[in-house]
Amino acid sequence: MNNNVSNRRRALIQAGGALAGATALGFPGLVLAQGKTIKIGFVSPQTGPLAPFGEADKFTIEQMNKLLAGGVDIGGKKVAIQIVQKDSQSNPNRAGEVASDLILKDKVHLILAGGTPETTNPVSDQCELNEVPCITSVCPWQPWFFGRNGKPETGFNWTYHFFWGLEDIIAVFTNLWDSLPTNKMVGGLFPNDGDGNAWGDPNIGFPKPLKAKGYALTDPGRYQNLTQDFSAQIGAFKKAKAEIVTGVVIPPDFKTFWTQAAQQGYKPKIASVGKALLFPAAVEAIGPIAEGLSTEVWWSPSHPFKSSLTGASAAQLAGSFESTTGKQWTQPVGFAHALFEVGIDALKRAKNADDKAAIRDAVAATHLNSVVGPIAWGKGPVKNVAKTPLVGGQWVKGKKSQFDLVIVNNQTAPNIPVGGKLKPIA
Repeated sequence: MNNNVSNRRRALIQAGGALAGATALGFPGLVLAQGKTIKIGFVSPQTGPLAPFGEADKFTIEQMNKLLAGGVDIGGKKVAIQIVQKDSQSNPNRAGEVASDLILKDKVHLILAGGTPETTNPVSDQCELNEVPCITSVCPWQPWFFGRNGKPETGFNWTYHFFWGLEDIIAVFTNLWDSLPTNKMVGGLFPNDGDGNAWGDPNIGFPKPLKAKGYALTDPGRYQNLTQDFSAQIGAFKKAKAEIVTGVVIPPDFKTFWTQAAQQGYKPKIASVGKALLFPAAVEAIGPIAEGLSTEVWWSPSHPFKSSLTGASAAQLAGSFESTTGKQWTQPVGFAHALFEVGIDALKRAKNADDKAAIRDAVAATHLNSVVGPIAWGKGPVKNVAKTPLVGGQWVKGKKSQFDLVIVNNQTAPNIPVGGKLKPIA
């Protein structure tokens, strides 16, 4: 068995993480000397309107199960790792419930979670309440931190987060907009959810920085997710002559908005939107009128980073996802992988992996070069947040797929190469 495991691990590295196989969630036959297994809980939106954020998770867990089949060396002992996956169903109440189940019923030692505040926040709250170490990502740090009533002077005790912040996406978007001549009138789409309330917040969101950069924001107010009629927003943007549209919109809502905007004759020069335009399938669903839309890029095959677990480059990991699933690469591939990178790294360094406080301390002491970039807590912007790089991209006609996401501005992270320049929407 050991030779087979070794061969599998060598094959993984050589293939850049190209793994397929069964969807088993653990290996209970391999145990600690004391008869225990270290359990990692994993929560993400597998279903519901936020499901594109979890599209890479089946691939990632299969990859991790194979990679960890031989156990992990912790404290000089080979320790079994079991991954227990839960679906938040894109619902914050459900996310909290499954996190509680992981803690109280499955007795996990560590929880990993990702996919907007609707998953990261309730999961983190349950972990903080029950004193279980938790690592989250794929949510701007302000909705995660301030959305949970975090205080910068104290932070949290058990929950840690890595991603970029609103200050980064504002910089990326305005860098994109500055590259083209416009009237600097911006229409904002901010829903009544964790992201929308943070992005539209007058103190921590877009309004103040945009004004400081010479942009005028028209914000028609919060709307409910899965709205079927955006006529009010379109009318407000037309009245303001907004040549730029921005916001943080779930994929089905932006499809509705953009289709109705075209029908009502509203054609901005630039549309830079978070969340909705991150995923190839969501952009393809919009149809030909999606060409030229722009968004933030948190991870891509062009990112110059490697996995600490496999040695695979970002390009190799993306290629492995495509060859294994038959789907176009998507940004969550890198961050789902990175969550396990950080979690396994912390377990390996924990003085006692059966002690949750020891795992928590190891997480806090992380200094890791991952497939999404360097991750280290203690450097701010607040105690429990580590930041990762962000650049700007645009969807253009694809070579193999209907659309390709091309990095068109890297002013905020010059080490990530660009593949073109922003062009106005045709």
